[in-house]
Amino acid sequence: MNDTGRSVQIRLMRHILTFVSLLILTQPAMAASSWPKQNNQPIRIIVTFTPGGAPDILARVLAEYWQKDHNIQVIVENKPGAGGNIGTELVAKSTPNGHTLLIGTVGTLTINPYLYKNLSYDAQRDLEPITFLASTPNVLVLNKDVPAHDAQSLVALAKSNPYNMSYSSSGIGTSIHLSGELFQQLTHTQIKHIPYKGRAQAMPDLLSGRVQISFDNLSSVLPFIKSGELKAIGVTSSQRSAYAPEIPTLSESGVSTLQNFQVTSWFSLMGPAGMKKEDVQKIAMETKRILSLPEVKQRLSAMALEPNPHGPEALKRLIQSDSKRWSKLIEETGINAE
Repeated sequence: MNDTGRSVQIRLMRHILTFVSLLILTQPAMAASSWPKQNNQPIRIIVTFTPGGAPDILARVLAEYWQKDHNIQVIVENKPGAGGNIGTELVAKSTPNGHTLLIGTVGTLTINPYLYKNLSYDAQRDLEPITFLASTPNVLVLNKDVPAHDAQSLVALAKSNPYNMSYSSSGIGTSIHLSGELFQQLTHTQIKHIPYKGRAQAMPDLLSGRVQISFDNLSSVLPFIKSGELKAIGVTSSQRSAYAPEIPTLSESGVSTLQNFQVTSWFSLMGPAGMKKEDVQKIAMETKRILSLPEVKQRLSAMALEPNPHGPEALKRLIQSDSKRWSKLIEETGINAE
């Protein structure tokens, strides 16, 4: 190669190195997220049920730490109604800037789309998965005066009195509701479903005996179990809960058709579709940091909530798999929200 050729090659290499250097220098700025401070706009976390349940607890934990750590206003808004659809729709139609977020549940994300025929939004198309938050098994509980002490005696009692017993839920389409439907399908029993606007409305009737049964989140009913106000028959997870190991699973109850009974209530953080990828990653990382704090883990553990902050891809897969499962049950049982 002559001197002219070498000179051209050297200049070309310099140009390439300069271009690569610029890319490296600008990449952090391109990937940076301005969340949560955008024009000092407050963050709204929408909870689709009344205060006091696991979704509300998780929202308030995040709000407390985001507000303290970032010096920004964080508002938790309870928007119950229509099985969680009112609050979910609000978020689905919000500006995707990371300042309106949703505590998503197994019901609002994977059950309601198949129960409600005229939703104005598509949960998988119009919402952005950010991160899995926590999970808790449901637990089959009875009013203390119900003359049954295990799953076998409850099934026998329900079969002897079709539709004479009732079970409560915090709304149509919740995992509590579908747990009851699955139980009836597997045990060939007929138990009336009584939906309430939220747990705060359902619990007094369960404790007083106006309804006899519930498949509530363990995190919500554990204090009543410990006090003896409710009888725990079995958790709906595949294994006993570390938070209440004395309660058997329904799978080990002795009722053969319940051997594969498994339902877990889980909670997630969602946003409107179209959020910047950088904002999704930043919020997911901030959430994981908070849920990993020892004092937060201890606080959630006291309520039988297992923090598990997987990111958006794992959450997306969970939504897809649970959607297939619950849509099949809804089709088989013919239940609807009308």
